[in-house]
Amino acid sequence: MTGRGQRESFQWKEIWANLMLGGSYQVAEVVMWLLITGAIFAGVYQFRFFDVPVNGWTILPIFVAVEFCYYWFHRCSHRIRWFWSAHVVHHSGETMNFTTAMRQSLLNAFIGSYVFYLPLVLIGVPPAVVMFLYAVDLAYQYFVHTESVGRLPRWYEYIFDTPSNHRVHHGRNPQYIDKNYGGVIIIFDRWFGTYEPEGEKIDYGIPQQIKSYNFLILNMHEFVDMLRDVFAPGPLWERLKHLWKPPAWQRPNHTPVRTWKTDEKSPAKTPAADNVSTAI
Repeated sequence: MTGRGQRESFQWKEIWANLMLGGSYQVAEVVMWLLITGAIFAGVYQFRFFDVPVNGWTILPIFVAVEFCYYWFHRCSHRIRWFWSAHVVHHSGETMNFTTAMRQSLLNAFIGSYVFYLPLVLIGVPPAVVMFLYAVDLAYQYFVHTESVGRLPRWYEYIFDTPSNHRVHHGRNPQYIDKNYGGVIIIFDRWFGTYEPEGEKIDYGIPQQIKSYNFLILNMHEFVDMLRDVFAPGPLWERLKHLWKPPAWQRPNHTPVRTWKTDEKSPAKTPAADNVSTAI
């Protein structure tokens, strides 16, 4: 049996990994914005359809629109392996505390997640406003990564993302997989059938749990495995599907690559692999 002191030691290792991942993610995002992303947003804005005013009447609808874009970015990050290769870092933590919110990947800056917000810029929302409200959205999410807060009043749980709702999102229990994508509000999950309330005790992590606290391995393990799956022998079209199919999709006559040690944890039988991702 693992003693309390040993469990706490591993938790501190994870917390340190979270802080390292969060710091490097911020640096990568700033560099990428200065070199590429900012220019893309500015370029798209030159071809905007309208000039959307930003004032007391429009700021809330614009924020809801940003949240709508975030919902689809987040959902695609679980259902498309290319995006999951970066987002997996956030879900590979096996504990839940405020530092988990900082557990982000260097690859987030390079996989093209910004494309989900370009429609708002094309409509006519200034890029600075889109990015500021996106930052507000992310700042709120810092506070939902905790086990210290139980359920909040029913009306609040119905409308907003909460610690209870977000704990579900980080669970690898079969009923929690690919649920509760909302950042600030949870309404879109209710509308699009991805909402699940907190019930059974949550088992945090990913089904193919990476067993490492190494900074580079945590950042690169899924991306490397994805590319190795793509380049493994087989028909080209089937190999390319590893880029856009769900993470758990398996190509016929191909054994999924695991470059580094993983611990497979599946508490119960899950749906067919093509219909469910390994994202939690």
